[in-house]
Amino acid sequence: MSARGIDHVGVTVPDLEAATAFFGAVLGARPLYDTLRREDGPVTGPETERRLGVPAGTEEVAVRMLRLPNGPGLELFEFRGTERRPPALPSDFGWQHVGFYVDDLDGAARSVEDAGGVLLGDPQRLPGPESGEHNRYQYARTPWGSTFELLTYPDPQPYEKGTAERRWTP
Repeated sequence: MSARGIDHVGVTVPDLEAATAFFGAVLGARPLYDTLRREDGPVTGPETERRLGVPAGTEEVAVRMLRLPNGPGLELFEFRGTERRPPALPSDFGWQHVGFYVDDLDGAARSVEDAGGVLLGDPQRLPGPESGEHNRYQYARTPWGSTFELLTYPDPQPYEKGTAERRWTP
């Protein structure tokens, strides 16, 4: 048994509509469906607490699946009712960021700023086994503080010389 790939990444957001607009503007993500519409919620209680591992009193307000142009999905969750911690930083334990492949890193970076996100430093060349003349990355934060990475690697990467395996096929 092995995984076939990443189906989706779940992201908790403070405002479902604002997050939908942000990911649409920056990544071209489009709503696919709402698993929990705001008017049908909230969902709360022991079953929700057990299913999601959230504190007592947490209300699941709305859930939406966005489709990226080339997958995987982004599943947006909006909660209320309990005190929340700030978004994790890359130095914290656990999932720390999600990386999005883009064809135009500079254009995507401009979209981040135009949509209210924050760029963390300047674009950098991918290092070592990922290097190539035009292979670059840049970290950024959403308007609500979650860290993500934009990256592009149109040129062959050195690691490809030693294996037929590829990390992803853009």
